This record gives sequence, structure tokens and C-alpha cells, in this order.
Amino acid sequence: MPHLPQTDRSGKPIGPDALGSTTAPLLESPYCRRCRRGVSIRINGLGVVTYQHANKRGDNGDHDPEPVPVTEIPDPIIECDFCSAPDAAWIYRCANQFSEHRRVTTRVVSVSDYRSRHAAARVRRTDTEHAVTQAWGERWPACHGCADLIEARDLYGLIRRVVDALPAKLTRGKHLVRVRGELHATYSEVFDTLAPGRGRIIPGHPLGIWPGTETTS
Repeated sequence: MPHLPQTDRSGKPIGPDALGSTTAPLLESPYCRRCRRGVSIRINGLGVVTYQHANKRGDNGDHDPEPVPVTEIPDPIIECDFCSAPDAAWIYRCANQFSEHRRVTTRVVSVSDYRSRHAAARVRRTDTEHAVTQAWGERWPACHGCADLIEARDLYGLIRRVVDALPAKLTRGKHLVRVRGELHATYSEVFDTLAPGRGRIIPGHPLGIWPGTETTS
């Protein structure tokens, strides 16, 4: 599933303790049975696990995800987890990442500032609370272009490629700095924890054929 920047996502990946008290099993590499596309895993503050389509589009906007492991999907549509290009060719493994989404509960302004500026009053303090944790998983499919940059460990080249592929609304104006920073944090963690080798995605082997094996891994 494409790992696109989230407007309410914290700036750095967080650890697995962010899952809190959830005991629900998490599907590995979940895909939707109906549209054959990747879905993302989200855990709320009560530990309840839900799934949502990684990308909203015309062929999945009319139904809720029906998550199953990708190995149960005939001919899954595997996109690059980096630039969202179709037909991912390789799959990499790294440490699982989790990111926390928070919601604003309180904005505090000074009384005098509010009296003079009203809705334009400067916020002195913002309080937030945990809303949901997203689990990104350990497997990252990549297209040929992104895979070449990963093999070269070209972090900034990968960030440039992904930013160029993002919708303009995510990179316009001040959003660009935030998005680049978020991608830098996420991809640095990917590079730092990459497992040796990579799997080659071919029909019938959505988890890849890995060096020295003839089966999915």
C-alpha cells in the first residue's frame, strides 16, 4: 500500500508500544478482496483494529475494505509503496513502523488578544490527544525506479522522486517542507533497518521470490 504523507501524522515514526493494549491480530500485507488493492491498518485508543483503503479512488470508493492476506488475492494490484507507481517489481523488508495521528482537543489564546483579534487571535497553547495509530508493516513493494534508488541508498533521490509524484495539494507552499521532513524520517528508518536482499515480485508470488529460495517469504 502506498505510504503517503498524512496531514495529522506525527513527524517521526514511533515504536510498537504505540499499539497500546490491543490484542487483536494484525493481518500481514492486507489487501481488499473486492478491489484487490492494498489496505492500511489503524488502531484506535481503545486498541480496536480497523482497515481502510490506502488510496481512495474510483474503483474502491464504493465499498468498505474486505481485508485478507495478499496471498489470498488472485492477481493483486501491487503498487509501489514509495511513489505509488503501478506494477511494483521488488519488495523490501525492514523494521515495522508505526505512526501516531493526534487530534486537537484545546486551543488556548489570551483574553486580550481574543478581544482585539477574535478568530484571528494567536494560539498560545494547543492540547492534543491520541486519535489513531497506523501500522505500516515490514514489507515495502517498490517499482524499478524507486528500487534503483534504494539499492544505491540514495535517500534524497528517493525523496525527490516521491515528492515529484505526489498530488500538488500535498506539496504546495509550506506543505513541501513538512512533507519532505516526514518522508526523510520514514525513509531513514527504512534504510537503517533494511534486511539483506530483496524479493522479486512475479505472478503467483506477491511476497516476492527471495535470493536462495524458490518460495514466497
